[in-house]
Amino acid sequence: MNAAARRNHENHENHKNRENRKRPRSWKSHVLGAAVVAALLASTACEPGAAEGSDDARSSDRPSGTNSAKPGDGSGDTGASEDNGGNGDSGTIAACTADELAVSAAKEPADSKDARHLLITVQNAGDEKCNVYHYPYVLIGDAQAPTPVIEDSSPDPGKPMTIAPGEEAHAALLVAGGARDEYEANSITLTLHGSKLGTKADERLDVPMPVDTLYADDGQLVTYWTTASGSALDFIMSK
Repeated sequence: MNAAARRNHENHENHKNRENRKRPRSWKSHVLGAAVVAALLASTACEPGAAEGSDDARSSDRPSGTNSAKPGDGSGDTGASEDNGGNGDSGTIAACTADELAVSAAKEPADSKDARHLLITVQNAGDEKCNVYHYPYVLIGDAQAPTPVIEDSSPDPGKPMTIAPGEEAHAALLVAGGARDEYEANSITLTLHGSKLGTKADERLDVPMPVDTLYADDGQLVTYWTTASGSALDFIMSK
């Protein structure tokens, strides 16, 4: 090969080398780069704080519906025994005793001459609520047996009558019912009923006499305790 031809051949080879250097890397380089990017993306998705986890993180800042308090759940006060106008669950209320009761008797009507109808009243002179049960055992004068009770006069059968300090309970007493065996009486005594029907509690109470002498007979009757004096009197005033 002569010198001119050799120079042309060298120039051609140099040109090819320059062109090869300008060409992009082979497809293998592109594949490798894509694989690296995919691996990085997969790694990022598994890490805490990824897009899917971030929603959970944001939601955890909101109050949970299952843990939120409801009005009245366990916050109310249930309170103690009920008291419905003097009648109610006795709960832990103690029975009234003679020492904490003030007792009186009044003619009905007040201007009555014969004193056949009396209203017996006990007032709670203590510092706590107390219960009177059923009806009072009443003895008029020298009677050997207590005055019979009007069975249907109970305002709430089986329930005690609760009286707060200063409050009163009443029982109406028919001294004479127009029957036989009239006798004179100069005293009235009262014994409180026990919580169980037919039992007695505490000592006798002397009831102040509204008149000097009563004229009683074997038609005498007494009502159950009530806080409504008028209701008690209704059972005897027609007799």
